[in-house]
Amino acid sequence: MSLKVIQASGKRKSAIAKAVLIHPGKGQIKINNVPLDLYEPEIARMRIQEAIEIINHPKLEKCDINVRVKGGGKMGQTDAVRMAIAKSIYKFIGTKTIERAFREYDDSLLSGDSRRTEPKKFGGKKARARRQKSFR
Repeated sequence: MSLKVIQASGKRKSAIAKAVLIHPGKGQIKINNVPLDLYEPEIARMRIQEAIEIINHPKLEKCDINVRVKGGGKMGQTDAVRMAIAKSIYKFIGTKTIERAFREYDDSLLSGDSRRTEPKKFGGKKARARRQKSFR
């Protein structure tokens, strides 16, 4: 039985996550070398577990997923991680039913959120804020 290695990446705001799925493995999921069971904060851990709990495929119990994530804030990283995990699972199993399950649950699991911060323009402190003028 040969070793199967699948790479996938996920982005959210300025956070970038790279997931490596290895089959066969022990069924471990690690984010920056921290096991998913110990990942903090709890809400972030739950959001990442959602991506795995949608699919109950027997092959997934024999897979290791290692994710490296950097940049952005805690929740941006969380969304990047769950996208990277979902993409790697989809690449590994690759059936229409899995794609449909992911898309029905949350479309941003397979296709990213394209929103970015608007650039600041001249004449104001922020992207849209301008100096007010008074006529009286």
